[in-house]
Amino acid sequence: MKRLVMAMAFALAAMAHADAFATPAPEKIDAEVQRLMASARVNGLALALIEDGQVAYVKAYGKRNEQGDPLQADTVMDGASLTKAVFAYTVAQLVDEGKIDLDASIERYLPQALPSYANDSRYAPWHQLEGDERWRKLTPRILLSHRSGFANFTALEPDGKLRLHFEPGSRYAYSGDGIMLLQFVLERGQGLALGPEVQRRVFDRFAMRRSSMDWRPDFATNLADGFIASGKWLPHDKRSKVRAASSMDTTIEDFAKFAAGFVRGEGLSAQTRADLTRAQWPITTARQFPTLTPELPPDKRRRDLAAGLGVVVFDGPQGPGFFKGGHNNGTGNTWVCLDKRRSCAVLLANDVRAESIFPYLVRLLLGETGAPWDWEYGR
Repeated sequence: MKRLVMAMAFALAAMAHADAFATPAPEKIDAEVQRLMASARVNGLALALIEDGQVAYVKAYGKRNEQGDPLQADTVMDGASLTKAVFAYTVAQLVDEGKIDLDASIERYLPQALPSYANDSRYAPWHQLEGDERWRKLTPRILLSHRSGFANFTALEPDGKLRLHFEPGSRYAYSGDGIMLLQFVLERGQGLALGPEVQRRVFDRFAMRRSSMDWRPDFATNLADGFIASGKWLPHDKRSKVRAASSMDTTIEDFAKFAAGFVRGEGLSAQTRADLTRAQWPITTARQFPTLTPELPPDKRRRDLAAGLGVVVFDGPQGPGFFKGGHNNGTGNTWVCLDKRRSCAVLLANDVRAESIFPYLVRLLLGETGAPWDWEYGR
């Protein structure tokens, strides 16, 4: 009974908070964005607001390169790890079509044992798993919820060797290699080319005309370079290989369309869409990075934070939500959504210094969400 009363009180508080929040007027959004950008010396930032599953506001601010060319709503920007959420949405369609079982071992889909594959520069050296049969326990669900046991990327291992650090499925530890393994399974085991699949299933579906999983020459006329923390401009990475973990180029206009379609559940069954943002496994670390941070003692762990599929889910004052960040040397992105309101804030920045103002901008656009900024950014 006590739990029921507490749950009802939390739900009522969430409803009251949502009802009390009013989206600020565009002029207030613009003034606050510009104030915060100036305070953090951010070169360029683009934002989108989704309300009730529809794109409500899109705008870009600042400059896209060292020459001072303006960042625009159709400027191509680095999607970074937001790519992982687009990949998860693509896999979810394959689940609905019966082509992938989230809980089947990847062994089912590969013509030969994973360690028997020769090294491929796009992927981790799977052959280094020879003798460790635990790879057979890996499933698409485990890989999409970052419970593979791999480090983020093999190149970050002190000795450069691929290994499983824990029993697959037993804890959360963010891993780009885990995501790339599922791409490998789809391409080698299912004969799917990920680039065209994402193009058809996501970019074409949502009329994302300036988005791609690899480089397109027509992007060059309106392209954002990045700005690194040390104070230098970094040329846009013109990726020649499709990578499920990070290779997407997109614009704020385009990703806003995807975010709106995602919260509407377009293109997915209700069950599969719900699975993407269902708590799959508790997150038991104080922060996301370094990826193999030790787990906290049980009494110190957050109870409002869990792995979804391609996203992280949380409970906040407005009820359940989810988010996904994207970061590299010259890029900072975030995408935060509230399930009940079907509302999202999307922030794409070609300057990593923008990450310091993301919590304030999301609060401006959505109110207090409960997004775990301290866990995401380690502060």
